[in-house]
Amino acid sequence: MQKKRVLITGATSGIGKATAELLARDGFPLLLMGRRVHLLRDLVHKLVSENTVDVQAWSVDVRDREALEKNISQNQHLLKDLGVIVNNAGLARGVTSFQEGELSDWDDVIATNVTGVLNVTRLFLPFLLEQKQGYIVNIGSVAGRWVYPGGTIYNASKFALRAINDGLRMDLLGKNIRVTNIEPGMVNTEFSLVRLGDEKKAESVYEGMTPLQANDIAETISWCLQRPPHVNIQELVIYPTAQASPYHVFRE
Repeated sequence: MQKKRVLITGATSGIGKATAELLARDGFPLLLMGRRVHLLRDLVHKLVSENTVDVQAWSVDVRDREALEKNISQNQHLLKDLGVIVNNAGLARGVTSFQEGELSDWDDVIATNVTGVLNVTRLFLPFLLEQKQGYIVNIGSVAGRWVYPGGTIYNASKFALRAINDGLRMDLLGKNIRVTNIEPGMVNTEFSLVRLGDEKKAESVYEGMTPLQANDIAETISWCLQRPPHVNIQELVIYPTAQASPYHVFRE
């Protein structure tokens, strides 16, 4: 597709950062969003120094609708060439049973994984519609297909994302806007550290096996974006070779 500006949420680490780095090398202008100002600043500096593309960044939380609206209002000129939305920001909190779950953790998960995606997609979609073409890539999870113990609320958030994907495709039919849901299995990012809150526990998640890397998913996103305009990759489930399901992982 023509290289329009790509918006990436959760761009300061993991899949978001890897996607920003790869797409910058591919020649896509970028609009990066993240909450950690210093990491965002460092990433922009790196991308601008290594590539010849325009890279803009907003330090904003996808859960904060007012902040998003304010940034959009003040930066209309940056959005005239927006062609791609990558909804990557997401998280999980804890692995406790439902009856032991923390309500504040649930709020955080739903606000980021569901409301955040809705906020970003609804507020930036008009710019894609104005272009009469576009692409929305949502980073889901195999947790949106198979429920596992200790994951109820995270599972629910990713099941919701699948519904959002399917609904968007139907609502945007005929608008020349493609929608893709990428659902990875185990990926070696900060995800487990955020979820478990302990570095050793996070490392143990990937012990004895080779997980996916953030760049594996970034390459998948790049591949999707560069399919011919008549091709829409609706869903992709991606596991590491050592994982057969959320319940089945081979460890050496």
